[in-house]
Amino acid sequence: MKASIIHCLLLLFVFFYACQPPVAEQGASTNQVWILGPFTKADDVNPILLPSDKRSFQDPIRQEEVLWEVKDVFNPAVVVREGKVHMLFRAEDSVGRYNGTSRIGLAISDDGLHFEKLPDPVLYPDEDFMKIYEWEGGIEDPRVVETEDGRYIMTYTAYDGETARLCVASSPDLQNWEKHGLAFGDVENGQYRDLWSKSGAIVCRREGEQLIAQKINGRYWMYWGDKHLHVATSENLLDWQPLEQGDSLMQVMSYRPGYFDSDLVEPGPPAFITDAGILLIYNGRNYGPDRNPDIEEGTYSAGQVLLNPENPTEVLDRTESDFFRPDKDYEIFGQVNKVVFLQGLVPFQQKWFLYYGTADSKIAVAVSPME
Repeated sequence: MKASIIHCLLLLFVFFYACQPPVAEQGASTNQVWILGPFTKADDVNPILLPSDKRSFQDPIRQEEVLWEVKDVFNPAVVVREGKVHMLFRAEDSVGRYNGTSRIGLAISDDGLHFEKLPDPVLYPDEDFMKIYEWEGGIEDPRVVETEDGRYIMTYTAYDGETARLCVASSPDLQNWEKHGLAFGDVENGQYRDLWSKSGAIVCRREGEQLIAQKINGRYWMYWGDKHLHVATSENLLDWQPLEQGDSLMQVMSYRPGYFDSDLVEPGPPAFITDAGILLIYNGRNYGPDRNPDIEEGTYSAGQVLLNPENPTEVLDRTESDFFRPDKDYEIFGQVNKVVFLQGLVPFQQKWFLYYGTADSKIAVAVSPME
């Protein structure tokens, strides 16, 4: 009798576990079919962009030659123009009060893997109306989208050494840029002018190899922030209005205790509309007393979130675990250790190319075939 009971219990135990879904790999989900990827790091060529001590630039403020990319290159934006991948990247020199002023350089590739840099930066602090915000920390972390008429809009961070401010510039050709000032500078008599703000990811639609800014409900939308995910809207892509909830900025999404993004969430590449919704790749940091104990403290890794295309403030789904994490030496050791910071994404030659900064020091790429 006792043997029969034990036998039945064993059968029930085996049946129960046989019916359980398989454990998903990192970043995967058995039902989140909207997730982009998987991505494979291009180990044969990574890192694809390195600092250089070969290129000097006559700085208009210092009035001297500066090795403008000698310290680090990282955090790129990418677009396809005339059949080539154009990468705008952040580069640092090694002089000044902050041991490095940032400028934006441009590199071009035929295959998405091998890039040739232009000799001079294309956007940098100058003796202009933005100097008060950009000097001498510099211009950081570009994100670029295309407009209906073929212009390019860049969101970037200006850093004066104390406050990071989200800014906007535009260009007809990715080389000649016009600065338009602070993204939130004219809102409510300048109440957001000194707000710590950065990382503006504009919502787009895909047309072939282009990602084109797309209005929703008559307005353009942008996700931004580096602690919580906020949102702003615009009629012209230049002047932006942050959305509020009560007396505070609206939080579309925030960090999660115990997860890979336990300390912050920060937009990655421009968001784009898919059949499932608005897909945004974002960067998260694992840090502090509420960190995920299974991931080393201080690690920057990446997740994905799906938002409602009818109401871009509504989160429909979100990855439970990171889908992209530092595991190469050049991602683990650098100016800031244990960092992959995803910022550039482009459809090119029937593949998705995902570009990212590694340890705030170099640039790498990962690739995923398109369905």
